[in-house]
Amino acid sequence: MKLLAVLLILLCIRLGFSQDVVNDSVIPYKKAAILSACIPGAGQIYNSIHTSGRKNAFWKVPLIAAGIGGTTYLLLQNQRLVSSIKTEYDQRMVTGPSNPLWIDYDNLALVSLYDQYARQRDLAILGIGAVYVFQILDAAVEAHFLHFDVSKDLSLTIRPSMLSQHVLGMHATFSLR
Repeated sequence: MKLLAVLLILLCIRLGFSQDVVNDSVIPYKKAAILSACIPGAGQIYNSIHTSGRKNAFWKVPLIAAGIGGTTYLLLQNQRLVSSIKTEYDQRMVTGPSNPLWIDYDNLALVSLYDQYARQRDLAILGIGAVYVFQILDAAVEAHFLHFDVSKDLSLTIRPSMLSQHVLGMHATFSLR
């Protein structure tokens, strides 16, 4: 009996039919991803304009700008401190301490601070990249769901059917109304 059930399932998979894919000349997820890659947030605006219903993504654009702006600010601040510490260390090797900001630190502490701020600068660069890639992926995924219908009347009907004279199968009907 188990063997018959396995064979029936394999036969249904082998002879299963699916609906045809309509080939459009413009694929919205690619366009949304390209727009987001060129201008951060443009893919979300594209999706909002081409959406029917309440799936607007305009609200994501300020979050993207804040993410990129905040990580860029951290990058610039840490780079400024790294440059200042390097200049102070190089100056100390020649003449002695010159910047009053770093006067309380000895040479070993300056090297430690340099490593700390350089690591934070590198993490800020990774943060900018992560926000940038995430917003591109968000635009592409959201474009896949532009015309996704979520209705209250979802049903599945499964019934046996004859695929040919000697082949039994199952017929599944999804109703998305």
